[in-house]
Amino acid sequence: MAKNKLGFFVTGTDTDVGKTYIACALVRHFVEQGYKTIGMKPVAAGAELVDGLLLNSDVAELIKAGNVDADLALINPYAFEPAIAPHIAAEQAGVNISLEKIQQAFDGLKSQADVVVVEGAGGFRVPINQQETMADLAIKLNLPLILVVGIRLGCINHALMTVGSIKAAGLNLVGWVANRIDPNMPALEENIATLKAMIKAPCIVDVAWNEEPSFSQI
Repeated sequence: MAKNKLGFFVTGTDTDVGKTYIACALVRHFVEQGYKTIGMKPVAAGAELVDGLLLNSDVAELIKAGNVDADLALINPYAFEPAIAPHIAAEQAGVNISLEKIQQAFDGLKSQADVVVVEGAGGFRVPINQQETMADLAIKLNLPLILVVGIRLGCINHALMTVGSIKAAGLNLVGWVANRIDPNMPALEENIATLKAMIKAPCIVDVAWNEEPSFSQI
């Protein structure tokens, strides 16, 4: 990796596919390589008060993985207490999620770190307000994308639809992760082989159940 500022946007085929698990592993990978690295989760729904601030468990994990001390308001500009769709949580709180505010927070982190790993919420097209989705945020930040595919029943359809959506948005999918979240899935190897054949971007890591990913290709 060149000694310049880098960023990645980690998205997923759905919620609960292991985005935080993979994003944290990616942060740790760059920390181990000697880079000042920080994770960012622009929008987090499902948070509790900690020392007077709303803190989401995914955000806490990202902070723990990194080696840059930054303001929580930059790492997680929007935090909401109920664990529901982000745009609905924002509406209930009387908040309008702004891409400009997230961009400013990202720029603030980028000024402090060599690598910023941004984790999306839910899937690629999850709404963040009445007009925009996570896809619009990815376009705004214009970062290389890493897609986390939760290997479970239905993953091929979800993965191919997400890849098509990323391509339609004009974004750069640099790779995808096969995250084996259901170790008892029938025809597991065959599903992964199909995905490797049909997704043009490389499978950068194939993660076994409860295994620490190794990002040797990045």
